[in-house]
Amino acid sequence: MNDAQAPRKVSVEVTLYPLRGDYIPPIDAFIDRVKQVDRVEVRCTDLSTQVFGDYDLVMDLLRDGIAESWDAFGDGAFVLKVLPGDLRGIAADSKPDARA
Repeated sequence: MNDAQAPRKVSVEVTLYPLRGDYIPPIDAFIDRVKQVDRVEVRCTDLSTQVFGDYDLVMDLLRDGIAESWDAFGDGAFVLKVLPGDLRGIAADSKPDARA
């Protein structure tokens, strides 16, 4: 496969700020949702969730996960940092499958 055919990789940092007093359930539900997809890697830090994988897959997953979160828990502010490429090796505080 040459570069033109290779899937684009993406690294996304997601922070959810639920607009409600009981903020843990929406955060946990969103993390559990994104962890259901085997072809992406999810890492949690104390402040955010990081998602790595194929660009189209990750963006579809985030789009659907955000909509489901709003439907289930009401308003919440999602802050995304989207970077091209697979940047898994640069954050020392990230751990695969850890809980935020």
